[in-house]
Amino acid sequence: MDSSILFRIPQKKDAKKIVDLIKSGGTLDLNSEYLYLLQTTHFNETCSVAVCNDEIVGFVSGYLVPNEEETLFIWQVAVSSKFRGQNLAMQIIMDIFNRNNSKKQIKYILSTVSPSNKSSQRVFEKVAIDFDTDMKSKTLFSLDDFIDAHEEEVQYLIGPITQTKNKQ
Repeated sequence: MDSSILFRIPQKKDAKKIVDLIKSGGTLDLNSEYLYLLQTTHFNETCSVAVCNDEIVGFVSGYLVPNEEETLFIWQVAVSSKFRGQNLAMQIIMDIFNRNNSKKQIKYILSTVSPSNKSSQRVFEKVAIDFDTDMKSKTLFSLDDFIDAHEEEVQYLIGPITQTKNKQ
């Protein structure tokens, strides 16, 4: 891991760079620029960017599930191709977890992943192992739930989380 990487809360000025990062990755659904502006303003406490030499090299978006504030939903995980294979995605997720767990007791991490996205599946498996807890999966959205062609989305539930993690 490059020691010059800084993890921080995203700012509105980061939204364009986040869009570019997601476009360059080629595997994630690209949402509207407006959504990324909301994530960097309204939801920035549950999102994080990894910055190296003033370049955004990673982004994770998330939110606390309404009416289930002990559950952190991780929405998108994007890492620059130059920084893949360095466990950066997990580091960013842990940054969000640690920051939010200090305010609310998070007992579960929830996400959805397309079946073809093996790297994201491995990230969440590592998170579960790191917390020494279970990970359960089930199909949340089937092909019939989408208007346009889209893979099903498998939900991964990690928890219960009973230990506090140190910042990595």
